[in-house]
Amino acid sequence: MRKLAAEAFGTFALVFAGTGALIANHQGAVSHVGVSLTFGLVVLAMIYAVGDVSGAHLNPAVTLGFFAARRLPRHWVLPYILSQCVGALAASGVLRLLFQNHPNLGATLPAGAALQSFILEVLLTWLLMFVILSVSIGPKEKGVLAGIAVGAVIAFEALFAGPISGASMNPARSLAPALVSGRLDSLWIYLTAPVLGAVLAVFTCRCVQERPCCRGGFKEQCA
Repeated sequence: MRKLAAEAFGTFALVFAGTGALIANHQGAVSHVGVSLTFGLVVLAMIYAVGDVSGAHLNPAVTLGFFAARRLPRHWVLPYILSQCVGALAASGVLRLLFQNHPNLGATLPAGAALQSFILEVLLTWLLMFVILSVSIGPKEKGVLAGIAVGAVIAFEALFAGPISGASMNPARSLAPALVSGRLDSLWIYLTAPVLGAVLAVFTCRCVQERPCCRGGFKEQCA
């Protein structure tokens, strides 16, 4: 239960701070750079706060990526994802109470064509998951610089891709504000693309980071 509580709390913090920054920026008060840094910094903080408890996945795509890499037992996958969604929904619910007139509560929406955002979200999550796999041990991020590396990737990807696709990379982060605000259009992009990107990162990690990816079941395949 401590692992699940940590995932719920960490995802709550991510959605509350990240989409809260988007809401505050509705009038240009925070700026796009500020929003990007908020997402990166809150993930960094949560990795250091709960990383030793649950691994601070905070993201169903990351959880599925660790499972695909055979670093997370099957029986943890669904409880992790449900905990992340509960935390995200709770955060969006609180934001709805605080900002009742906001149209979308920071929901992720594509600026252009749906295919453009789909491909971009796949590539963004691919890069993110590759970094996570490279700096983690088992299903957890370890080491002093792990949080900085993951937070930095999220921040710089949000900086350049946020105005195009929203740079979600996280189904729970997109699902919660979409459900609470009723903005379900284009939600399919943000539920499917990050999962595909995370799985692609596992195969990339096998080729580039052979030793970490062989840990937990890939040894005979890499050989």
